[in-house]
Amino acid sequence: MSGRARLAAVVITLNEEERLRACLESVAWADELIVVDAESQDKTVQIAREFTDHVLVRPWAGFAAQKNFALAQATGDWILSLDADEEVSRDLRLEIAAVLAAAPPQDGFRVPRRNIFWGRWIRHGGLYPDWQLRLFRRGRGRFVERDVHESVQVEGAVSRLRHPLIHRSYRGVADFLARADRYSTLAAAEWVRSGRRAGLGDLVLRPAGRFLGMYVARGGFLDGWPGFLLACLYAYYVFIRSAKIWERARQ
Repeated sequence: MSGRARLAAVVITLNEEERLRACLESVAWADELIVVDAESQDKTVQIAREFTDHVLVRPWAGFAAQKNFALAQATGDWILSLDADEEVSRDLRLEIAAVLAAAPPQDGFRVPRRNIFWGRWIRHGGLYPDWQLRLFRRGRGRFVERDVHESVQVEGAVSRLRHPLIHRSYRGVADFLARADRYSTLAAAEWVRSGRRAGLGDLVLRPAGRFLGMYVARGGFLDGWPGFLLACLYAYYVFIRSAKIWERARQ
């Protein structure tokens, strides 16, 4: 291999047959491709095996634990961690190749994430550039153990790349609501364990603040109806999270 840095692309999955193919096609150029599946009931594993023999199936262990297990399977010098609803753009692929070829001193790189909703790139409302630390040197990065909203911590210097990761997160309103219910339950449990409580301000002011912050302060109105709808949906998420914290504290 003459010393060339090898890249491992790592993806975790659970019932992602609709979006996985586009994700894996976007990283098929990586030296190593690893998929860790959480016992999907659809064709996710079958699709994954079209792209790589390195497909492992194990019970769901939580977001951070599942991703850290996937990282531990990689042998490449660098790791690119993706979710199944994300795709590496052509420009990002070329930028990653150029950066790794230059033997960078950094140990990690954040990439801007372009969120797509209703087929549109949401440019405002705080949803772009939505920096995500996804490219890091193997052995230097690890996901923080949290119930939800897991993120990578890297030991060493971190810089930024210019070109975007494409994020096709929500299929529509129903998908957002289903995921909001699941994520808010996990977040509420985590907050209660940390001693947090929810009062009237959390139930009223926080949701209103989220809507105004996204739609007005951060220019969500510039994205038209999708911007308005997303501001409403994110405010709803903040409300039900606070309501679940309040409910748990009373039990």
